[in-house]
Amino acid sequence: MYNAIIDNIKDKNICILGFGKEGKSTYNFIRRHLKDKFITIIDKNDVRESEELNLDNNINVIYGDEYLNNLEIYDLIFKTPGITFKDMNIDNIKSKLTSQLEVILEAFKNNVIGITGTKGKSTTSTLMYNILKDQGKDAYLLGNIGNPMLDDVENFNENTYLVIEMSAHQLEFVKISPHIGVVLNLFEDHLDHSGTVYHYHENKMNMFKYQNSDDIAIYCLDNENTVNWINNNRYQSKLYKVTLNKTNTQNTIYLDGDNVVYEGNIIYNKNNERTLIGEHNLSNIMTCLLISNLLNLDLNKVVESIKNFKPLEHRMELVGTFDGVTYYNDSIATIPMATINAINALEKVDTLIFGGMDRGIEYDSLIEYLSKCNVNNLICMPTTGYNIGKALEELKVAKKIYYIEYLTDAVKLAKKITEKGKICLMSPAASSYEYFKNFEEKGRKFKELVKETD
Repeated sequence: MYNAIIDNIKDKNICILGFGKEGKSTYNFIRRHLKDKFITIIDKNDVRESEELNLDNNINVIYGDEYLNNLEIYDLIFKTPGITFKDMNIDNIKSKLTSQLEVILEAFKNNVIGITGTKGKSTTSTLMYNILKDQGKDAYLLGNIGNPMLDDVENFNENTYLVIEMSAHQLEFVKISPHIGVVLNLFEDHLDHSGTVYHYHENKMNMFKYQNSDDIAIYCLDNENTVNWINNNRYQSKLYKVTLNKTNTQNTIYLDGDNVVYEGNIIYNKNNERTLIGEHNLSNIMTCLLISNLLNLDLNKVVESIKNFKPLEHRMELVGTFDGVTYYNDSIATIPMATINAINALEKVDTLIFGGMDRGIEYDSLIEYLSKCNVNNLICMPTTGYNIGKALEELKVAKKIYYIEYLTDAVKLAKKITEKGKICLMSPAASSYEYFKNFEEKGRKFKELVKETD
C-alpha cells in the first residue's frame, strides 16, 4: 500500500522543508526506496553536517534567514509541522504542499483513527492505542505523540489500525481527512503559529472537513467552540457525540448518574478503578469507549485496559509525597482550562505554581477561577503568572500571592508553605519557552527539584 506514496514522488522535484525529527524521517523513507533520487533539504539552520546527510551526494541543502524563498520551483514540498507560514502569502505554493500526514491519509485513510483537540489528545490517543493492542490488534501510535508516520510504513496493511495524534500544525494544509476523526475540544492556543483563534480552530476542524458520508466524526457536546463549528458547517460524515450530561441525542455516549450509557446500554461506571482522574479525563475515556463500540471491540477488555492505563508523563503526573506534601507535575498544561481541570480533579491543591510565556491568550477565566477556588498559595512565575497575580491583588482576594522568577526558588518556597496532607501542583497555564526548551524540560526539572533534599 505504501508503494502509492513512492509512485507519487519518484518523478517529481521534491524538497523537505524542515529537517527536524519528521524531516529526517521523510528523508530516510525516500532513501530506503529511492536511493539515488535528488532531494533538496531546506531549513533555517545549517543541517549539512547531519549524520543522515554526510555521505549523500544527491542532495542540495538550503539554509539561512531566506530559506522560505523560491519554494514555488518544487513540484512537491514536504512541510514539517514546526514550519510556520504566518504573515506570508503562500497562494503560489499551497497546491504543492504535502506532509507525512497527508501522504499517510492518501494511502491509508480507512485505517486511520485521527485524534485532535487543544487538550487531551495525547492521553486519548495513547489509551485508544493500548485498547487496540490489548485486544490483539495490529496497531501503531503515530503523529504528534512523537512517532513519525513514515518510520514503519512498510509494515502497515489493510488490517492495521493507525491511531494518529494530530496537531493543528499537522492538520493546517491537509486535503484529506481520516475515516474516524475525533475533535475532543477547542480552546484558545497556538496564536504564535496560527495568528488568530479562528485560524487555529479552522486548522483543527480539517479533521472533519474532507470526510465523506461513510466516515465517522466524533466530538464533545460539552465544548461550546466545537459545537459552534459543527453547527456552522455542513460536514458530510456521520456525527457521533460525547457528553457528561444526560441526553436523548442520537448517536451519543453520555453520563447518566454514575453510568456511561450508549444506545440504551450501560457500558461503564465512572467509579470504576482508573488512574485517569477528573471529568476531562472521563470525557476522554468515553471517547475511547465510543470508538471501541463502533469497532465492535470486547468492552470487558476495554474496561480492563482503562483500569491498567498509566497517565502520561507531565499530565497530572504524581511525583510523590515528601514531608507530608504530595506533588503533581502538570507541565503540559499550557492553557487556562487545563490548569482549572487539574485543580478540580486533584481537589486538595493548597499551592499552585504557574506562569510562563505570554502568547496573547485570554486569562480572565483563570483569574476568576483562582479568586474563588480553595487554593491558598499562588506562586506566580514570569510572565503570565506575574500578570495574573497582580490582577488578583487588585481584586483583593484572600490568597497568599508570591512572585518568584526561577523554578528552583518556586519549589523551595512550595516546600515551606504547603500544608501537610495537601497538594502542591505545578500547572503553568502557559508555554514554557521563556526559561525552558519545552514543557518536558520544565516538568523534568520540577520533578528533580521536588525530590532534592535540603
